[in-house]
Amino acid sequence: MCRNIHTLHNFEPAASSEEVHAAALQYVRKIAGTTKPSRANQEAFDRAVAEIAHITQHLLDDLVTSAPPKNREEEAAKARARAVASGRYQTA
Repeated sequence: MCRNIHTLHNFEPAASSEEVHAAALQYVRKIAGTTKPSRANQEAFDRAVAEIAHITQHLLDDLVTSAPPKNREEEAAKARARAVASGRYQTA
C-alpha cells in the first residue's frame, strides 16, 4: 500500500492538494490495515485522512531547501528506469 506514497517536497510545480490527499489516504490505509473501512469506522477514517492531509500541507509549506526544484517528468523517468533495471517491470 505505502509504495504509492511519493516524495512531495521540492517539485515544480508544487504538490497539488489531490497529491497530498492521496498520500494521506495511503498512509491511513496502511496504518488501519484496510483499504475500505467499515461503516462504523468510516467517519474516523475520513477524519484521519483530512487531518493528515492538512498537517502534511503545512509541513510542505514550511520546509525549506537550497536545492533546485525537481522536475516531475525527469523523476518519473528515473523511477521507471530503476524499476526496469531491477526486473520489476519489463519494457514492451
